[in-house]
Amino acid sequence: GHRRHGDRPAVRPVLMFGLGGVWVEVLKDVSFKIAPLTRDDARGAIAEIRAARLLEGFRGSAPVDKAAIEDILLRVSDFVVNTPGVREMDLNPIFAYADGAIAVDARVILGE
Repeated sequence: GHRRHGDRPAVRPVLMFGLGGVWVEVLKDVSFKIAPLTRDDARGAIAEIRAARLLEGFRGSAPVDKAAIEDILLRVSDFVVNTPGVREMDLNPIFAYADGAIAVDARVILGE
């Protein structure tokens, strides 16, 4: 159920996942999950985008470490759930490799 503050339902953070660039800006190829995320939610966020196959290895490239991307999504979920002052947060880019992933830049917008 919703926790209520006064008469308004509590707003839960929403995470948006996509491969960025053209995939997001032109094709709107993104998935949305409500925080807090479970491991299954994180896995689903990645699997639900149309470009997910690119992460499996493409034209000779190695598949990326999707578990490492899931870990990042779970950490972001925990952070925004436990830090009420965060209004918006953007990790871009995240570089994903065969053996890990790293967020290279982050932007956090604080609100009330």
